[in-house]
Amino acid sequence: MLALADPGVRLLGAGLALIAGAALQLQQALLWPETAYLALAGGGLLGLLLLRFATAGCRAPALWLALALLAFGSTGWRAGQRLAEALPAVLEGRDLELTGVIAQLPRHGATGTRFVFEVEQALHGGAPVTVPRRLLLGWYRAGEPDALLAGPGVELRAGQRWRFMARLKAPHGAMNPQGFDFELWLFEQRIGATGSVRAVADASAARLADAGGHVVERLRQRLRDAIHAQVSDTAAAGVLAALAIGDQPAIEREDWDLFRATGVAHLMAISGLHVTMFAWLAGALVGRLWRLSPRLMRWRPAPQAARWGGLACATGYAMLAGWGVPAQRTVWMIAAVVLLRSLALRWPAPLVLLAAGAVVVTVDPWALLQPGFWLSFVAVGLLMVAAPSAPAPPGSGWWARLGAALRSGLRTQAVASVGLAPLTLVFFQQLSLVGFIANLFAIPLVAAVVTPLALLGAFAPPLWTVAAWVVQAMTAALQQLAGWPLAVWSAAAAPPWAAAAGLLGGALLVLALPWRLRLLGLPLLLPLLVPVLPRPAEGGFEAVAADVGQGTAVLVRTRHHLLVYDTGPAYSTQSDAGERVLLPLLRARGETRVDRLVLSHRDSDHVGGAASLLARLPVGLLLSSLEDGHPLLALPVPQQRCDAGQSWHWDGVRFDLLHPPADDHARALKPNALSCVLRVQSAVGTSLLLSGDIEAAQEASLLERERARLPSTVLLVPHHGSRTSSSGAFLDAVAPRTAVVQAGYRSRYGHPAPDVLARYEARGITVLRSDDCGAWTWAADGSMRCERERAARYWHHRRH
Repeated sequence: MLALADPGVRLLGAGLALIAGAALQLQQALLWPETAYLALAGGGLLGLLLLRFATAGCRAPALWLALALLAFGSTGWRAGQRLAEALPAVLEGRDLELTGVIAQLPRHGATGTRFVFEVEQALHGGAPVTVPRRLLLGWYRAGEPDALLAGPGVELRAGQRWRFMARLKAPHGAMNPQGFDFELWLFEQRIGATGSVRAVADASAARLADAGGHVVERLRQRLRDAIHAQVSDTAAAGVLAALAIGDQPAIEREDWDLFRATGVAHLMAISGLHVTMFAWLAGALVGRLWRLSPRLMRWRPAPQAARWGGLACATGYAMLAGWGVPAQRTVWMIAAVVLLRSLALRWPAPLVLLAAGAVVVTVDPWALLQPGFWLSFVAVGLLMVAAPSAPAPPGSGWWARLGAALRSGLRTQAVASVGLAPLTLVFFQQLSLVGFIANLFAIPLVAAVVTPLALLGAFAPPLWTVAAWVVQAMTAALQQLAGWPLAVWSAAAAPPWAAAAGLLGGALLVLALPWRLRLLGLPLLLPLLVPVLPRPAEGGFEAVAADVGQGTAVLVRTRHHLLVYDTGPAYSTQSDAGERVLLPLLRARGETRVDRLVLSHRDSDHVGGAASLLARLPVGLLLSSLEDGHPLLALPVPQQRCDAGQSWHWDGVRFDLLHPPADDHARALKPNALSCVLRVQSAVGTSLLLSGDIEAAQEASLLERERARLPSTVLLVPHHGSRTSSSGAFLDAVAPRTAVVQAGYRSRYGHPAPDVLARYEARGITVLRSDDCGAWTWAADGSMRCERERAARYWHHRRH
């Protein structure tokens, strides 16, 4: 049995204690005062200094406690420093004159350009004000709701210095179960506010310089332009730009879908594989060149020079690739290994891996919250402990050596595919069943052919054309694989115990153990692969109002049926709430079919995500008030017009359509007036009224025709809380206990209007706003929860 005094045990505990201290701090919903973190960090440092006075039996636990305190305190203090850069509330929505530099590659789209802007000076009314140093801004073209300019007169490029007027707001993103945490991403990028460039009289935008700074970003800009100039296929050019300079947004949405479905998406980001491969190749070249000089050999051994040269080249590559968080993590991992080898510390491989993890967490504690951190470290760890493949016997010919290399490659891919499958399901609720085959040819192609050619193309542009041919051939092969039946396995988000069992099962299957023990991993995987789905009892229903920003999207789930009411907005020509919010939410909930999709009316904030949803999931019936000829009605799905008086029962739950009357479809009414109003009532009498965007005239009509069926426990506030809706008489008739408003943070329409909120407050109705609540869930047992409260962390926005 290992003793606490054993050096290996102490080092193992030290690495784990440091990681655990940082991980514990990341669970905080609110930060403590700065002095508390400084005291904890100071206590940890003091403990380290006093270790030599501790007894032998207490030295190891004291070391671990000191490191945990130091990690917890330093992480909290650094978090406080970042949050201190927040935008003052009084400056939100104000016209500010900003002068600064475009700090990263701009992202161009059909509706405008988004870019990171480093502020050098900010003025409000001619007086200096303090704003966050790094901002995420949009410069939209005419015709967009936020556009007061026709877009920039010239192409925005990295490194340009500009002066313009802008309006800013605090970092705020959608909060949905299992959804992407945009506010965490902004926090990690040290972006303190978002906003848009505006047009203000007598304050036109001005480009002050083409080379205002950021030399590396300007180089990346030139390389991106050169790739697109050389390669006519925009899809292939986007992949090359992603691999050469880390420009992942250059990859088209359809290609990302293909790469995810075939399990090769990890190859398209500058991550551990690319940086490590580059470091290895660069180190081998440095070592070979180093041996040519006797003087250099006398100064430093060639292996040591190769390690440090590989690290330096990997760092340069990571910087050229945008110095993204995954690339940074890999550089710190390589640096830890190089330093240990240079100090002649022959640690066991698992201890080296733990040391690398501790270095990464020390530099970037928030890396612990990223799936890539766990996937990369677990993959390396599994390869260390998995059963090795048999090497070629000494003196074997090239054929035997080639066979051994192929066996080793197959073993590596099998271990990664099987061992990482549970972790992939935990993080993404999706697993590519063709990923093993796809990675067998995609990994060598991308790592050994496409990426080197993409980098060498900077010196010989025709190589980009050759690389594009390889990308096109690889994409064609991936499309064939993606077309196979059951190419992707989806499973609902599993509870913690099932996730833990699945992770243990995956590890058992690849460990160097007897097969009778390995096979025990199969039953452990089942709760993760096929989790038990919680469903309402007969006669009950559950409702989820998704956080989609300015728009509507509600799920209603009975025991055996699912209804989706509206699908949220289209955010741009390439992104919508269906793809970004609803599909991940439905996948996490284990939903594989929509029995009825109700589209209340044609406005884009209600139907913007419908096409994505209809393309990915089978829909039993589309019920809508869309006019004849609407593009969505051309899709191959059963359709029916929603008319007042329609009703159906699912699993003991009653559904009634209360509006619009059938003859309203023939009248020249605006879309809001045709909103499908749906009432859902459980067997015990609780009810939900989904009101679309009806206005005062339609509310009056409902009072006249359906007064007896209006009373409801919960009301989805009409028209997002617009002044044109929520009349007093309507609220008195519905008499809800709770009202839910789905509206964007600092909505440009002013939703919900203050006087409307006052009417709800005067009647004692609890109002929950999606910009404060996030996704709202009403469980079948009557309990309600807000995702912002359930998953609160200190980097999340809170209204002042």
